[in-house]
Amino acid sequence: MRTVAAIKFRTSQKHYYFDPGELEVNCGDSVIVETTRGIEFGIVRGGLIEVSEKEFGKAIRPILRKATAEDIQRENENLDRRKEAVRVCKKKIEEYDLQMKLIDAEYTFDNTKLVFYFTADKRVDFRELVKDLASCFRMRIELRQIGVRDETRILGGFGTCGRELCCKGWLTDFEPVSIKMAKVQNLSLNPGKISGCCGRLMCCLKFENDVYTELKTGMPDVGEVVETKDGVARVCDANIFKGVVRVRYIEEERTREQPEKLGGDIFEFNKSDVKRRAKGNKGKLNDQRESSNEIAAEIESALRDDIIKVIPEQ
Repeated sequence: MRTVAAIKFRTSQKHYYFDPGELEVNCGDSVIVETTRGIEFGIVRGGLIEVSEKEFGKAIRPILRKATAEDIQRENENLDRRKEAVRVCKKKIEEYDLQMKLIDAEYTFDNTKLVFYFTADKRVDFRELVKDLASCFRMRIELRQIGVRDETRILGGFGTCGRELCCKGWLTDFEPVSIKMAKVQNLSLNPGKISGCCGRLMCCLKFENDVYTELKTGMPDVGEVVETKDGVARVCDANIFKGVVRVRYIEEERTREQPEKLGGDIFEFNKSDVKRRAKGNKGKLNDQRESSNEIAAEIESALRDDIIKVIPEQ
């Protein structure tokens, strides 16, 4: 077992684990660490934790030192310099007439590399652009293509809920979101209402999907035929949060004359007081409809046989 600290870098919401060694670090401390990209400036998030090296499958890099006042000043200067880097790169992109959208730039802490983030609909040949930028900034240049979700994460913003975007504030990984999740939550399938600032389905559909799935367990669907103590009825509304369903009785199968009404011909029951049909959405009326269709098919077949018998053989 080893003691590690979770470190967050400015361009990512993910936490990376480093070995503090003999250093005493606390949540919120600024530290200098060595990564695959070189020397980086990071912030400690959370307290120290005990882990096994097998859990990570590779050696844990050490924290070099706590950040000094000079380190913090250098980091702030790098943040200010990236604005000029973005301006220069945008100008070069226009000169080369490349179909790409520049999002942001990032200097590594040791100023050995300058990374540009961009989006593009198609593959872009930016080899000449990289050479030009390298001659301008006198350092190693890297152009990294990102998706629209990562673009939104970098730029930030506010969602329809009025709060900061999850991907900017706390979300560490993007999980797949499907339209089925919106259907489970009975949301409007209007793309404008269930899409986030990135144009993709909102991540919060994934967060709430498990809760809705659990609450809907055993709850009949709207339009489904169910059995109650007063007879067979069709579900016209279901409130999964209260665990109640509203039904309208099928008159020919009602067993009692005047059950307690909710209003008009709508009646309300708890989820546990209604019994779903074994065939799910195929209730008794559907069974009757299927029987009627079978009878009609048999009659049609019999009539066809009689007509064939009347026609003399050639």
